[in-house]
Amino acid sequence: MKKVLNMHWIVMALLCLLLAAGCAKKPAPTPVEPAPAETVMPAETVSGVDETKMSESAVSESTMQAAETAVAELMRIHFDFDQFTLSAEARETLAANAAYLQANSDARIRIEGHCDERGSDEYNLALGERRAQAAKDYLVTLGVAADRLETISYGEEMPLDPASNESAWAKNRRAEFKEIM
Repeated sequence: MKKVLNMHWIVMALLCLLLAAGCAKKPAPTPVEPAPAETVMPAETVSGVDETKMSESAVSESTMQAAETAVAELMRIHFDFDQFTLSAEARETLAANAAYLQANSDARIRIEGHCDERGSDEYNLALGERRAQAAKDYLVTLGVAADRLETISYGEEMPLDPASNESAWAKNRRAEFKEIM
């Protein structure tokens, strides 16, 4: 009986070690020099317009103008590595998206959460869901009715850029906004 109990504890300890090793946090990516202001990656539009060459002030200016005129495009937002918190730039973009939604009261939106390729499929699906939910929650605080918004996570399955480098990963960490019927 004592041998069976000892064997049970050994098996449990091995399982715990395997789980701990399998769930270990991945090492942080090597630090990359920050890009100059001219190449700061702004929120790109869902229509695929490449705004990467715009300066940071031009992005803020265009976001402000979009909020005032309620442009017909919903813009995507981006996230830092392994994060679902909204940056100041993401909040500005969401304010412009909220202005569009308030001007188009019949519009319903699907918020899609996306991740880069690093991490397990399950982890990235959960992170994508948290990103979509963070965007939804912020839009609701800006006055958009929650019943007009739905969320879905695609994890790492739908990258904007299939390359495997920091630039591609930064593009792929995003939430997109699609109008639905």
